[in-house]
Amino acid sequence: MARKKRILLVDDDHDVHELLTAALRRSDRELVSAFDGLEGLRRVQETTVDGAQPWDLVVTDVLMPGLDGLGLLEQIRRLAPETPVVVMTVASTAENIAAAIRDQAFAWLSKPFRIEAARDLVEDALAGNAAPDDIEVLSASPGWLGLRLRCKMETAARVLPFIREMEQGLPEGDREKVAAAFREILLNAIEHGGGNDPDKRVRITYIRTARALLYYVSDPGEGFSMKALRHAAVSNPTESPFEHTELRQRLGMRPGGFGILMTRALVDELIYNEKGNEVLLIKYLPASGEI
Repeated sequence: MARKKRILLVDDDHDVHELLTAALRRSDRELVSAFDGLEGLRRVQETTVDGAQPWDLVVTDVLMPGLDGLGLLEQIRRLAPETPVVVMTVASTAENIAAAIRDQAFAWLSKPFRIEAARDLVEDALAGNAAPDDIEVLSASPGWLGLRLRCKMETAARVLPFIREMEQGLPEGDREKVAAAFREILLNAIEHGGGNDPDKRVRITYIRTARALLYYVSDPGEGFSMKALRHAAVSNPTESPFEHTELRQRLGMRPGGFGILMTRALVDELIYNEKGNEVLLIKYLPASGEI
């Protein structure tokens, strides 16, 4: 008989425990609550004793007395480095997100969150499909985030919430547009440039300057010519904007093909290198006082 998956919930808010316990409870899971970071740390330390059953997942808040969630994450990486940790918080600052990425948090869940989003993250974390090196951290500072990702859609799904939450200074509408643009470019890089091959990697960089946000994506592919993208809306005539969808279906590609065309409308500048396997997205920031 398979053992139950053990999930440790760490938060100083009793209501959050009740909500998550009700949402995540299943017969094949054991959910345990800790109500501050120090209690969570003690629970993790107990699993380092010979014969103790490890945690399959830790879900932790950031803002807690005694030891905050990022401090707990750092300790877990030292004590039980293979344990996936989902960080949830209302404090989605660039500094906190960079720290979570640096210490290899599995995912970032911004409060308030949808129950469905929490369930999906837990399912993904417990599935055990993520390799420790799926996300290689090259730089993790609030102004410069650099990562190398295996060409897996699951890895992209983990990274995108981190990137979206990095920029809290933009108006919500602009933030959603930039996040959508970056998502399309990243998925295109993994699907087309990397061929969904987990042995290949895509490099992404987020940079914040005083006047602009820059998102850079580089894939391992041979590049492309805009004129040759028959599977994309951007290369089809305006009188037949959906002609590419039939081709994508015949080729067994995911639905879409509007990525480049849509992205151009969502950011201020979209620049490809000559080869076509590197792209830079630029979003200019409002002048001080305009937000």
